[in-house]
Amino acid sequence: MPPAPKQRATAPRRNRPKRGEGQWALGYREPLNKNEENKKNDDGLNVRARIIDIYSKRGFDSIDPADLRGRFRWFGLYTQRKPGIDGGKTAVLEPEELDDRYFMLRVRIDGGQLDLAQLRAIAEISRTYARGTADITDRQNVQLHWVRIEDVPAIWERLEAVGLDTTEACGDTPRVVMGCPLAGIDADEVIDASPQIRQIYDEHIGDKAFSNLPRKFKSAISGCSAHCTVHEINDVAFVGVTGPDGAPGFDLFVGGGLSTNPMFAQRLGTFVRPDQVSEVWAAVCSVFRDYGYRRLRHRARIKFLVADWGAERFREVMEKEYLGYALPDGPAPEEPRDGRRDHVGVHRQRDGRFYVGFAPRVGRVSGELLDRIADIAEEHGSDRVRTTVEQKMVVLDVEAERVDSLVAALEAADLQVNPSTFRRQTMACTGIEYCKLAIVETKARASTLIDELERRLPDFPAPVTINVNGCPNSCARIQVADIGLKGQLVTDAEGRQVEGYQVHLGGAVGLDSGFGRKVRGLKTTAQELPDYVERVLRRYLDGREGEETFASWVRRAPDAELA
Repeated sequence: MPPAPKQRATAPRRNRPKRGEGQWALGYREPLNKNEENKKNDDGLNVRARIIDIYSKRGFDSIDPADLRGRFRWFGLYTQRKPGIDGGKTAVLEPEELDDRYFMLRVRIDGGQLDLAQLRAIAEISRTYARGTADITDRQNVQLHWVRIEDVPAIWERLEAVGLDTTEACGDTPRVVMGCPLAGIDADEVIDASPQIRQIYDEHIGDKAFSNLPRKFKSAISGCSAHCTVHEINDVAFVGVTGPDGAPGFDLFVGGGLSTNPMFAQRLGTFVRPDQVSEVWAAVCSVFRDYGYRRLRHRARIKFLVADWGAERFREVMEKEYLGYALPDGPAPEEPRDGRRDHVGVHRQRDGRFYVGFAPRVGRVSGELLDRIADIAEEHGSDRVRTTVEQKMVVLDVEAERVDSLVAALEAADLQVNPSTFRRQTMACTGIEYCKLAIVETKARASTLIDELERRLPDFPAPVTINVNGCPNSCARIQVADIGLKGQLVTDAEGRQVEGYQVHLGGAVGLDSGFGRKVRGLKTTAQELPDYVERVLRRYLDGREGEETFASWVRRAPDAELA
């Protein structure tokens, strides 16, 4: 159960704040929009029984619209976009006009941790029920498409038989808890956070105490020295540090997030012992539940509350009203060891064996390919595979004498272990192919862009991230990419409206963190995208000073150099 508030005096009615934000802790529980009304009418977790007992038996047309476009998300289900609807109609058509009769289903993979039985189960589900589709997301999940409501109970049975599920994979809930894929094996990690991720999942996921949050709630817990879980942009993040007494623990960040109002998380300055993580996580989540803004959906994320309150007040409320004790002050995390956070390549584990990270094309795989990955891992003595927050995968526990063979087998399947910068650091969201919010295509276009850049700039020497998003919501983290591409309709040279992108340049997390620079009017059509990216990258190589990063160069480059 979550921490209960320790004390909260109810202010006299005349002194209460305006009801406009709908904060429960201030006595305002009446629903202020349709989403809040739906959640009050019935908890999202209750939809599971209706899916099993009614909808899967009676078919798509039997589904209550409030479940279809609301509570289904509590179990990882979104209706996918009906084929043939162009991006110009995304914001014009009603939801029922955009809905296909099929679903995207998101499988939550907390910490990115999979054994081969789990990987093969996902592969089997993909082949049997999802037309072979599968995408690795930038939150370590796997997404399937073309799922029929009639097949969902069978899919759940297959997942649950191997310890996986889709519970709270979407919706106004605590979604997947991200973690380092090398937890427990990386010689450089500060602390193995796997037990804390498991404890949070066991104690809080599926608990109705947290199944009605103001909006989604994204968590990361990691002791990785490379900071691979991008704690800077999560709602709550625990980052491994060495505490005042020399024992490892965690520093606490809250209030990060991107979308149309990007904000970096604020550090609370606390030291959290490993045994405290679950209750501190629950306290942060409870503050959000009770004080979060529920009137306007676009202001309902925890980042807006933290921005209004500040770190000091948030910490005070969390400690006094929910924890009931003060956390000690603690040190800030050390800076990441390098600019890459994806764990691609061959690296030694602390036990002398090796892990091998590889790069599918922008996270797009298939049931057949997932089966092949499982076979390759098993043939080389591994039973553990991981997903990363960069849409990549890692095979663990490979003996030294088997590494070369494993690498060769992966690369024969077009899973590059030694990829180009462009294959390694290009990311793309789902895009218009399946997403009802998207305006443009992303996955295939990003894959084509990789091919073009590898051909035009075969020896490009610097790590540059290229993130492609189909709409303004930044699922692909465009604001913190070196080159962020936000999908929209643009006007081409002939005056026609065509698919294109607004360009964000020089975003970064880590030592040189900042949101990408938007140059006034800087857009490109989809057709001209390879030419534009090649041009700006060549200018960077010509203009950089020494080993200057792309982000640093962008911040001092004149607008004309970026066009």
